[in-house]
Amino acid sequence: MWELVASLRVLRAPDRHSPHLPWLRAVRPRLRGLDLTDLFALVPVSGYLPDFLTPPPDTPLPGFPAELERVRATPPGTAYEEAAWVQTPDPAALARFTADPAAGVRRVADLLERYWTVALEEFWPAVRALLEADVMWRARTLAAGGVRELFADLHPEVAWHGDRLVTARRCAYDGDLGGDGLVLVPSAFSRPGVAVMYEPYRPMLCYPARGVGTLWSAGVPCAPELAALIGRTRAQVLTALAEPGTTTALARRLGLTPGAVSQHLTVLSGGGLVTRQRLGREVLYRRTPVGDALTAAR
Repeated sequence: MWELVASLRVLRAPDRHSPHLPWLRAVRPRLRGLDLTDLFALVPVSGYLPDFLTPPPDTPLPGFPAELERVRATPPGTAYEEAAWVQTPDPAALARFTADPAAGVRRVADLLERYWTVALEEFWPAVRALLEADVMWRARTLAAGGVRELFADLHPEVAWHGDRLVTARRCAYDGDLGGDGLVLVPSAFSRPGVAVMYEPYRPMLCYPARGVGTLWSAGVPCAPELAALIGRTRAQVLTALAEPGTTTALARRLGLTPGAVSQHLTVLSGGGLVTRQRLGREVLYRRTPVGDALTAAR
């Protein structure tokens, strides 16, 4: 849901989001018959947007239908209070929402569902693969260097000082991150800064995911010499492991079946070009130094 709502800002200000121009060119013709006025009124190009539109994920693998139902279940009082904080470019549309917030929530949720179907559902596998790769990278950093190392590399607006996590935001909030802790949410469409949520929601920090500039690249280019040596598809798999990834994430990025990717990874692993490491229920693959040297050769 966060990606869906953030993409509305990309539509409104494409000059601020040049990496997404291929996506914009693809979806704009599809949106000509869809009136997004009610959404644009709640989601200005910058500044605050109602938190009920982007509830923090309550599972590591959130699905769109479940997140949409959470939006639909927003209490009218909450929707009214949060909408009142928006510095909207369309006061009339916002007034229509706050006049009957229960109906407004239903109307906005229905519109989000239609917008998802038209603008993002087709592209979600590629976006999700990018986000999963970032999560794997952060998990690796956390395991190797701890919390300090994780936040040192997360974003320039985030800093770890002693026992405090500090972000550079216009709002001021001081709270305890104990209990449920802090949810870190990578984003493809939110750039360039970070966004925060806190009480009464679970504390969340949203930051730009790694590799957004390559999100809309067609396939994964590989050197012809490498393709001639180990085969084109296997070379693409090895090249795609510039960042560690899972079988599922690689399959989505390359447009292959997980079974096909798994077979290629087995061969590459047997040849000493990749290694595997289990992180919870996931298996993370990464290139060995030999694999790095092979892909770097020209």
